[in-house]
Amino acid sequence: MRRTTAGLAALLVLTAGGLTGCSADPPEDTVTEFLSGWQSGDLNDVGFVTASGGAIAAPEVLTGIRELYGDLTGQPLALTAGKTTTNGDNATTPITVKWTLPGGVDWSYESTVRSSKAGRDGWAVVWEPAVVQPDLAAGDKLRLRRVASERAAIQDADGKDLVGPQKVVVIGVSPEKITSFAELRAGLTAAFKKVDVDVDFKKLEDTVGKSDPGAFIDVVTLRRADYDKIRSQVRPLPGTVFREETRQLAPTRAFARALLGTVDPATKEDIDARPETLAVGDQAGHGGLQQKYDDKLRGKPGLSVVIAKEAADGETEESEVFQSEPVDGTPVKVTIDTATQKAADTALATEKQPSSMVAIRVSDGAVLAVANGPDAGGVNTALTGQVPPGSTFKMISAYGVLARDVVTADSVVDCPKTLTVDGREFKNSHDEALGKVPFHVDFAKSCNTAFASLAPKLTSAGLQEASSALGLGGTWDLGIEASSGQVSDGGTATELAAAIFGQGSTVVSPLAMAAATAAVAKGQFQPPKLVLDPAPAAPGQAGPQLDEDALTGLRAMMREVVTSGTGTALKSVPGKPVHGKTGTAEFENGSDETHSWFIGYQGDIAFAAMVQKGGAGSEAAVPIAKRFLTELNK
Repeated sequence: MRRTTAGLAALLVLTAGGLTGCSADPPEDTVTEFLSGWQSGDLNDVGFVTASGGAIAAPEVLTGIRELYGDLTGQPLALTAGKTTTNGDNATTPITVKWTLPGGVDWSYESTVRSSKAGRDGWAVVWEPAVVQPDLAAGDKLRLRRVASERAAIQDADGKDLVGPQKVVVIGVSPEKITSFAELRAGLTAAFKKVDVDVDFKKLEDTVGKSDPGAFIDVVTLRRADYDKIRSQVRPLPGTVFREETRQLAPTRAFARALLGTVDPATKEDIDARPETLAVGDQAGHGGLQQKYDDKLRGKPGLSVVIAKEAADGETEESEVFQSEPVDGTPVKVTIDTATQKAADTALATEKQPSSMVAIRVSDGAVLAVANGPDAGGVNTALTGQVPPGSTFKMISAYGVLARDVVTADSVVDCPKTLTVDGREFKNSHDEALGKVPFHVDFAKSCNTAFASLAPKLTSAGLQEASSALGLGGTWDLGIEASSGQVSDGGTATELAAAIFGQGSTVVSPLAMAAATAAVAKGQFQPPKLVLDPAPAAPGQAGPQLDEDALTGLRAMMREVVTSGTGTALKSVPGKPVHGKTGTAEFENGSDETHSWFIGYQGDIAFAAMVQKGGAGSEAAVPIAKRFLTELNK
């Protein structure tokens, strides 16, 4: 019985020794067991002592390690040991600690594990925070900080920035500072009217009521120049607060806005959709080119690891121990020309109905302007719209009948008030009847019945052939979403009669009509191009040379539209002679509302303008064209 009791006592001593950190193995093996347990999260097979030699239990060491991790908790970790150096009862082992940080960033550094067997039967690991990272002390935490990359600009063909950093002021309100919301609303409304800004104050009032008293609630962000116009009005208003920032902005608020998009703080939706890329506080592209090429423009942020240490005054001090350098963004280069874009924006600025305009350089197909107004936001109808072209399509069908020798410009083609095709009545605008006049007059005065009468001779095949020759319905890639249009199949006599003057099922975008107009001016369809770098994979192919005789007649007829037809308001614009075609497009059966169109070219610039529910082409689209050309030729 004595021997059994003695054996049990010896076992208890050995167990206690294990808790205080003893191992009969060499220090190398002890360190290996420690590193393995560190990685697996199980240190129970390893003995530990503190730096002062006192015993410390394995679970307490594991807790200490995990508390030091901070933001690195859960990140992959690899540990390897070097050669151990032993000096009596003490040993040191160099180790390599390698973290894989978010985004696949590697952080590797050297640390040291000390071992001791002083007064013990075996080796124990000396636990100290510096084992995890040499600069760590008790109570510290490792924190991750993003190092922002420099967002690149969207540039023009010459490499000049179209979008770049500009100073802005965020005007906000703080609930605790508001003495009277009614007075605040009145003051802000009067001020914002001067810079043409509308705010939903009902929504703002609801937000104020639900927010913390000290919250900064964004109301509007203004360019510095606009803010300075109303600074003296908004600063004294009880409740207003202000924050200065730098944002990536175009030259003006309207400048190609739907095409370029905006750069704003990343929303929760952005972050949820791209958690590996975006974090709170990041800027992200919204809409247009900024969104499509966001990764290229924003580059790759760097990552910083800091040690957060609580100071005596309760503040947190941070010292950086690692940084991966950010990779700045790469510019996106486009064909937009600043002067042409500003002229297009100016042309649409006073139009109250939704409107769009595209300008193309005839010689090479470069898109020089993409405008949408008024304040279209992210809706890019200029490129993606699909609406009936109305009588602007007569340019395409006129080319078809001229190229097929159905008529010449001087052939007499009757223009009655109405024409019935398979029981469907077609009529002219304002019930006009020109009688038996040359075809060029039918074109200049935009006679629907004359064109409808030519439909059987053009045929549906001829309609498709002419449309294809001028690029409608083609396949080409601008580097951003765009529509080349879809032409009616002219499958029935009535559909063909409607399609020949731009009604029926034919739909186009202003871009498609501008490209077709450029083809008439050049003598060959050239796929439009917009994004130069990165170059689209499938930009499209140039079309065959167009029929020169047909073009000679068509160009003369398009000039007559301006000199004596439906576009005479353009006779006096400065610069070279203007050629064009008006269009009035019905888009809903039983409705008198129509879209207003004008397509044309002057010198090396071809363009298309469209106003939704704008009435006749001469009523809304022609004035836009006049403002555009007048501004462009200043």
